[in-house]
Amino acid sequence: MKKYIISYTKPSIGIAERKEILKTISSNWLTAGPKVRLFEKKLAQYLGCKYIQVLNSCTAALDLAVLACGIGDKDEVITTPFTFCATVNSIIHSGAKPVFADISRDTFNIDPLSIAENVTKRTKAILPMHYGGMPCDMSQISKIAGKYNLKIIEDAAHAIGAEYRERKIGTLSDATCFSFHATKNITTAEGGAITSNNKRIIDFIKKVYLHGINRESWQRHKVGDWKYRVIYPGFKTNMSDIQASLGIHQLEKIEAFIRKRKQIAQFYDSCFQKEPLLKLQNAPYKVKHAHHLYPIILKIERLKINRDQFIEELKKRGIMTSVHFIPAHKHPAYKPFLKPADIAKLKNTEYIYNRLISLPIYPLLSLKQAKYVARSIKDIIEKNRK
Repeated sequence: MKKYIISYTKPSIGIAERKEILKTISSNWLTAGPKVRLFEKKLAQYLGCKYIQVLNSCTAALDLAVLACGIGDKDEVITTPFTFCATVNSIIHSGAKPVFADISRDTFNIDPLSIAENVTKRTKAILPMHYGGMPCDMSQISKIAGKYNLKIIEDAAHAIGAEYRERKIGTLSDATCFSFHATKNITTAEGGAITSNNKRIIDFIKKVYLHGINRESWQRHKVGDWKYRVIYPGFKTNMSDIQASLGIHQLEKIEAFIRKRKQIAQFYDSCFQKEPLLKLQNAPYKVKHAHHLYPIILKIERLKINRDQFIEELKKRGIMTSVHFIPAHKHPAYKPFLKPADIAKLKNTEYIYNRLISLPIYPLLSLKQAKYVARSIKDIIEKNRK
């Protein structure tokens, strides 16, 4: 097998980030402190959100958002099965039951029609995930939430910088959760944030995110006051100043990063749109796509090889790819929440999962490399047409 020559993803870390980290280390304040507050302020300005709290992961944001929305034992939360496990785990951790709605074959996002079909008397919230950086149909989801008095918690791990009908993701609902993991559009190595239009939700999160202590240690240290009070049995979910040092400068580059991702996506589109054995992600409503992922769907019925074999052929050519995601109903941890009839309704999820490949797309990917990826995919298709 040929050595990999094109990585699936790479973070873009520049000189400014490196210098900021060294300054932070030299300051002798490494954990949550002034750099975190600065990053949080800049992030709020960029998103245009009302309220915000940065955290150590999107997972923490999801966990705390579910709790802040009052979701608990015997409640139900409708979500997508086509997501990372953290989305589903946040529901289960609260004591609630995850209910899986099917996805759209066009957007790969949760289907509002399927959401409506799954609402019961126990439904407390809808938890959509913006797949690959393409926003869900938030108008339709909001109509359903309004009709049944449901909370909306957005999993926007892929969607920093995305917009739905000219409104930024992070400004639309009760809570929106972002990721700054090393693979995301901007990174703090590990990190996340939660935004909200509801002050009560953010007030709760600010009370619990750092052990439930009434004042952060850097504030106490600044005034020489060692005293503190625990006002709630909280959690350890804070971001550090080292992480925020990355985020401050990554945020300055986000629009440039998205433009580069868009250029690659548009190039792939130009290569694949007329290929009858491929299907691409498409939104029937106005969005600004963050292009965190570039998924293609193989029409395997007309190929001599299946999706996994196609991936192996790309590996032989030195191209790393991935699959986002293994659906929730295929994992043993979630079997207790599903009946055979529930799984049978997830037809679009099954269809997309069995045919999907996520291609390399990131700012450091060159046009030459993207051309090689596209040429290799076309070559594999030509050699394996039925």
